[in-house]
Formats: sequence, C-alpha cells, structure tokens
Amino acid sequence: MAVIDRRIREKGPLLDGFPRLRFKAYLAARKQDAGFASAENLYAPFYLWDEPEGIDDFLSGPGFAAVTRDFGWPSVQTWLIRHAELTANLSAATHATRDIRPVAAHSDLASQRESAIAETRSAIQAGALAAVAAFDPTRWATASFTLWPKLPPVATETMQIYTVGHVSLPHGR
Repeated sequence: MAVIDRRIREKGPLLDGFPRLRFKAYLAARKQDAGFASAENLYAPFYLWDEPEGIDDFLSGPGFAAVTRDFGWPSVQTWLIRHAELTANLSAATHATRDIRPVAAHSDLASQRESAIAETRSAIQAGALAAVAAFDPTRWATASFTLWPKLPPVATETMQIYTVGHVSLPHGR
C-alpha cells in the first residue's frame, strides 16, 4: 500500500485538467485504517467522464499504457450513469463510499432509477460532496458512489469505505 500511496501523491495531479474528465478520485482502503477497517487492502480509482470519448482517450493514451506496464492489465468496469450530483468543493473529499447491489430479474427499473436519483440528492443534503448513481445492465447491478468531507455518517453491510488520496478535477475547479 505504500507504493500505492506514493503513486497517488506523485501521479495523481497528472490527471488534473484531463479533457472530458469530470473528476477522478484516487481511493484506497486498508485492512487496518483510521476509523474503519476493510476486508482487504484495495486501490480503487473512480472516474466520472463527461462523455465516452474521454475514457477512450484515457485508455488509449500513454498514461494508461504506463499503468499497465507497471501493474498489469486491469479489469475496467464501466457503468451507465443514472444521476450525478456534484458540489463545488470536491477536492475537500477525505473519504468515499461505494455500494454495489444486484438487480433482481423483472425489477421495476424505472422505479429503481427514481429511487437512485432521490438517494443521490439525499446524500448531498446529508453533507456529501458528490453522489453518483449508476447501473450495469450486463451484470444487472446498481452502484452508488459518494465522496465525503469526513468519515461517512452511515455504513451498510454491502458498503465499501475508502480514504481519498487525491481528486483530479478540470482546470479552474
């Protein structure tokens, strides 16, 4: 994890101002962490792109080639964004949560979408700096991702908590 922490410090700012990137949160979790514990040590970058060409440019670029050379060929999960609420001070994030849940067959997807939108708005009202609701119809799963200015007020059994090492933003934010 020391290697991950060093890379976040050194390489994190390189994506500041990357075209079409709304934000990238550099996330880590440790088996023994301040205020919470993770089942395993994790590095989990989270990207929110303005449009699909942004992720294509990133994955086709020299930065990603360097990561794959140093760490291997990763699995890149992509999700359809149902709703995203962002505040102006994303760089103040110190913690993040991610909650992935399965979607049962024949679910009311429209109702689930409306609930996800309401949950993102509720998270912002509860003090979150960003809240993203996403959907993956290839795995039939939903995801909620939230950035917090401090350890989140609520945790669930299915929720993964991370510390935030850096947040890359567009220039001028």
